[in-house]
Amino acid sequence: MARLTLDQKLAILSDAAKYDASCASSGGQKRDSRDGKGLGSVTGSGICHAYTPDGRCISLLKILMTNFCIYDCAYCVNRVSSNVQRARFSPEEVVTLTLEFYRRNYIEGLFLSSGIIRSPDETMTDMVRIARTLRQEHGFRGYIHLKTIPDAAPELIEEAGLFADRLSINVELPTDGAVKSYAPEKDPAQIRKAMADVRLSREARKERSFTGKRPPRFAPAGQSTQMIVGADGADDTTILGTSTRLYSSYRLKRVYYSAFSPIPDSSAALPLIKPPLMREHRLYQADWLLRFYGFELGEIASATKSGHLDLEIDPKLAWALANRHRFPIDVNRAERELLLRIPGVGTKSVGRILATRRHRALRYEDLRRMGVNLKQARPFLTALDWRPRGLDAADLRARFAPPPEQLQLL
Repeated sequence: MARLTLDQKLAILSDAAKYDASCASSGGQKRDSRDGKGLGSVTGSGICHAYTPDGRCISLLKILMTNFCIYDCAYCVNRVSSNVQRARFSPEEVVTLTLEFYRRNYIEGLFLSSGIIRSPDETMTDMVRIARTLRQEHGFRGYIHLKTIPDAAPELIEEAGLFADRLSINVELPTDGAVKSYAPEKDPAQIRKAMADVRLSREARKERSFTGKRPPRFAPAGQSTQMIVGADGADDTTILGTSTRLYSSYRLKRVYYSAFSPIPDSSAALPLIKPPLMREHRLYQADWLLRFYGFELGEIASATKSGHLDLEIDPKLAWALANRHRFPIDVNRAERELLLRIPGVGTKSVGRILATRRHRALRYEDLRRMGVNLKQARPFLTALDWRPRGLDAADLRARFAPPPEQLQLL
């Protein structure tokens, strides 16, 4: 077989990494190079694009170390039985690429995943070596995200957390039964144990020693995971239920949802077509409601259709339409928890409403200036000069749903 050039490897292994969704870099440890030592100056930042909490779009070098893999996961294009073109970076090549891309201001950090070659321990050893070399030998202070291999030895995962800003361990699919069916070499219990070990390591290193010194920080940006949506028969309520347990059990920063993409020569058990991307989007919206808006899983589930989120309207609006008896809400009197339930009103707008109404009563135009989406919100709220009409109208949902489109044969 002809030896691949570095450029050819980069083309193959960056394309192979596109199925990894968990590459956001919010929450990274603050590092800078103003002291004249080291490279890079990235704070809370992760060539893929990711967004920080303040809205900045940043860039990461997102690659696989190799797309060779000894596992045969049915949904994975890089499975051992696949006939895709294979490539492998050496640790030194990954280090060189990261530093050269960084020096040219192409990236602000590294997202590194890998197929399993020879064994989980050998693969994880090479990934840790890359992170260690960047940090210790080259003084790299940019963001590093490592996709951790749950079957690797705990001491390797422990070492990875000392050099990486964030670790991620994929649960792969929403249920244990689906993982056993489509990824028989992977053990759901071992995946959860690895996630638990990361959580315990993070918590242990937050405590000072008896001398008052803090131990080295461990994965300061936390851990995340990813679930494939649409490969098995799990409905949205099941998926969100799994996410809720993961957040509470392992203190995850994010659960990422990745719509299944049909792959060549796939198993007959897999769907022939991919799920609509809107389903992935609705899951993220519902995830946000659970994490930041005080919604319970049962409330979101009550507004679904056979366990699936409505693809035409967002989950918050779907809940409001199913609970019209709780509206309208007075923006001048309601508590924060109720204000967050109004469709079209986000967390920042709620903060502005609470701050402003301490001094005066709010009018309709005040809400517009605060960034409230009044097209959605106005049927569900009252203000000093506004009272909605038609909250009980049968066609209220139709006002928000997208208009029907004329289909074409050709």
